[in-house]
Parts: sequence; C-alpha cells; structure tokens
Amino acid sequence: MLKVLGIETSCDETAVSVVTDSKLILSNQIASQIAEHQQYGGVVPEVASRSHMRHLDKLIDLAMEESGCGWQDIDAVAVTAGPGLIGGVIVGVMYAKAIASVLNKPIIAVNHLEGHALTARLTADIAFPFLTLLVSGGHTQFLAVKNVGEYKILGTTIDDALGEAFDKTAKILGLEYPGGPALEKKALNGNADRFKFPKPLCNVKNCNFSFSGLKTAVKREIEKIEEKGVEKNICDVAASFQKTAAEILAVKTKQAMNEFNLLFPNYTKSFVLSGGVAANKVIRDNLNSCCKEVGFKFFAPPINLCGDNAAMIAWAGVERYRLGLKDEMNFQPRSRWSLDS
Repeated sequence: MLKVLGIETSCDETAVSVVTDSKLILSNQIASQIAEHQQYGGVVPEVASRSHMRHLDKLIDLAMEESGCGWQDIDAVAVTAGPGLIGGVIVGVMYAKAIASVLNKPIIAVNHLEGHALTARLTADIAFPFLTLLVSGGHTQFLAVKNVGEYKILGTTIDDALGEAFDKTAKILGLEYPGGPALEKKALNGNADRFKFPKPLCNVKNCNFSFSGLKTAVKREIEKIEEKGVEKNICDVAASFQKTAAEILAVKTKQAMNEFNLLFPNYTKSFVLSGGVAANKVIRDNLNSCCKEVGFKFFAPPINLCGDNAAMIAWAGVERYRLGLKDEMNFQPRSRWSLDS
C-alpha cells in the first residue's frame, strides 16, 4: 500500500497528513493560526511564516505517531509548492526536501489549487473529466479537470475572490476574524430578502465573476442604516449578502456547465465544489439544487477537508505519484502558480 506524507503551509494553517492510495487518511494534523492573526483582523505573512516554523516539527511527529507508520513506511513526500504566501511556502518546501533527502524518497511539488480540485476524489468515486468550482479566500474559478495535471480554466474572478468578499463584508459588519464563518453564523438569524444587492456579471454570458461591487453595495447599505450596530440589521445584511453570493454562483455555474458540456459532450456530468467557501451550507445547498436542475451529479468534500489541510496535498501526491509525476529536488517554491500553466 502506497503511503504519502503531505505538508501544507501556504497560508495560516500548518498541516501534516499521511494518506494511502486506498484512500485512507491515516493522520491529519492541523495547527490553526486564527488566534495569532485575530488582533490584526487578517493574515499577516511574517507572523504566518514564523508560526509555521514553530509548529511544523511537532506536527510532523504527531502525524507520524497518529498514522502508526515508521519513516521506512513512507513512500513519497508531497508538499505545497505554491501558490501562497511565499514565506510559508518556503518553510514547508524546505522541511519536505530535508525529509525526502534523508529518507531517499521521491518528492512531489503540489499546486495548492490542485490539492483542492482533487480532494473530492479522496472521499468519493469521481471519474475524469469533471467540472469543479474552486472557491476560497484567494481564488474563485471554474476548472475543467481533464486529468491529474490537466486543467482548463473556464472562468475566474476579475477582482475579489468570494472568500475575500466574505471576510471584507464581515469586517464592515464589525464581525470577528475569520469573517466567513462569523458572517454565516449571523446570517442564520437574518432576513435574506430584506436587502437587494447587485449581482455583477450575471447578465454577461461567460464564466467570470466580480465581487468587489457586491462588497461596496453592502458598505453603502450599512452607511444608510440609521441604527448602527443593531443586531437585527447585522444579521439581515449578512443573510442578504450570503443569499446574493449563492445566487451569483448558481447563475455562473449553469453557464460553466454549458461550457463543460460543449467540451465533453459524451462523458458523465460531475460537478465538484471545492475550497474553503465550500463549507458554507447555503452555498452547498444552492449548488446541489442547481446540479439537480441541470443534470449534473453534485460532489463536495466533507466540511473538515474544505479548508486548507495536508490530506488534500498528500492525496494529490498519491495521484501524481501513480502517474510517475515526481519532481527533482531543485524545484522552486512559488507565490503564484496557475493550474493551467
């Protein structure tokens, strides 16, 4: 049984995991940095990279102990080589290279976005090709996933990523960091029909997104509200924003499905929602309904594998290893790295 050690340090989670080619997650250790960044209201790159350095040693030990593996049982080391905050990416890459070098094992440089795109194949049987919507704090894009390492971007955001728009809207509302989960919690008690926010680019027949105008509209609406800070107003704005965002995704998803059908007319229609924002229940439910309407089968990773984690990196390593896609020890970490490059 093939066993791959995965390391993820691209942003504000330090994570280590061991995954097998039979889809067993033997360990999945994550050290969150939320408390360290909360006072700043967002991720500070220098703080993040120093935190990775402090936690990675211990996390590797914990992951190996939890997995029940000895070092001789590890067949390859997979690591996020980008995109991400370059300081953090460097930390993970240096650790991974050291481990692979000492063990004399193959190393696999994983694109963080590929980790998200392939996660659903770790938890479900999904054949290539499939359509995925990757929605996170840094990315919002449709990908036609032809195979491991073969991607075609069908559309992307022209400004803010949706996760970023969630976080910025939460900050406008005075909610704590991280903003996305805090906004979703407030929205549970809000009237989603109270405010009518714009849906940028929804009348444009392509698969691109724009969320900066939505965020600005929320800010202007809040400025007009006379009773500032009233809980009901906060909940109603949160719910209305979330509903609008979900509706935008549904409109664009149908357009992406049309594009996918043109590219792959004779294949099973599978749609995968991936990335941190995939944990949002309203968005999951909306897109699940959208799939039923259009005739696609809906997939999404379990909530604990939607955000940044090392199991997805280890699994991407498994997928690449099986195809012989290993890397030389001199590969470079990258802050930017498009999946279709």
